[in-house]
Amino acid sequence: MTEKPTINQKIAKLGELTDWFYGDDFSLDQATEKYRAASSLAKEIETDLENLKNEITVIDKDFAKE
Repeated sequence: MTEKPTINQKIAKLGELTDWFYGDDFSLDQATEKYRAASSLAKEIETDLENLKNEITVIDKDFAKE
């Protein structure tokens, strides 16, 4: 069973993908594919952070009741 990558791991991978655009290995032939991968990963990170924010809000409300 494969573990789901953490937000930090996803951010690190996104950094690697964006660094590629500034590296010596840059190729126009691969740029579209890399851009799509980076865009998709950025959306995943955004969703993960929004879910985390919602979870923290719920926990915060639970503590406020006590």
